[in-house]
Amino acid sequence: MMMQGKLFQPIDVLKATNRQQPPSMQENSEPLIRVGEDDARIFVKPIYYLQHIPHSLKSLYLRDGAYERLKQAVRLLPENYRVIVYDGYRPLQVQQFLFTQFSQQIKRQYPDFTQEEVVKETRKYVAFPRLGNEHLAPHLTGGAIDVTLGDINGKALNLGTAFDELSAKSATRYFEQHTAENYEACLHRRLLYNCMTMVGFTNYAEEWWHYDLHNIAWATRVNAPKASYGAIEAQIQDNQVKEYRYL
Repeated sequence: MMMQGKLFQPIDVLKATNRQQPPSMQENSEPLIRVGEDDARIFVKPIYYLQHIPHSLKSLYLRDGAYERLKQAVRLLPENYRVIVYDGYRPLQVQQFLFTQFSQQIKRQYPDFTQEEVVKETRKYVAFPRLGNEHLAPHLTGGAIDVTLGDINGKALNLGTAFDELSAKSATRYFEQHTAENYEACLHRRLLYNCMTMVGFTNYAEEWWHYDLHNIAWATRVNAPKASYGAIEAQIQDNQVKEYRYL
């Protein structure tokens, strides 16, 4: 009962770090592992493959350590909850496609925006597709995961917005400030956030579904001196990772 109480605690405001320089990268060469084959409480729904995005993956992959932490998070959940994974490791080609797609959507949504404003707004929802460590797109590392809660049959629960929705309501703490608007979604976001952060993941504040471990984004949030998950370049064949190398 004590653990369940902690799982439904309100989501805290992310505290800004006061660091003088960005974290360094020290790649630990941890392997990519296919997600969901050994845990009945993890459902895999490869969202970009189902959307027919070129070079997307029909199996999902995470770094070994990130996958182990995900399984720990699942074990913290009450028995009637499941986790649904939408995305993990993301090839650079998919990142490029998504950035272009989101930019076009932002242009339609905000027709008066300058190009600079379009890029700035787009980067709230999808990282710029480049490999440099300073602004490394988290999903290129295998240490980022897009995830939601499901019922025992793997049906997605109410978390207040659709996955990848370009909306202020997608911010993780939105329902902490507008609880009466959707109390159920508020509770589900708390449950997801707390089980993930208790095992070491950090959340990206603009997206309730996005969590990081041991990459640059994670190291920046926890004020760690270095990150250990750098970019991975994969060779894709039949929408599966055939082989990969660390960059």
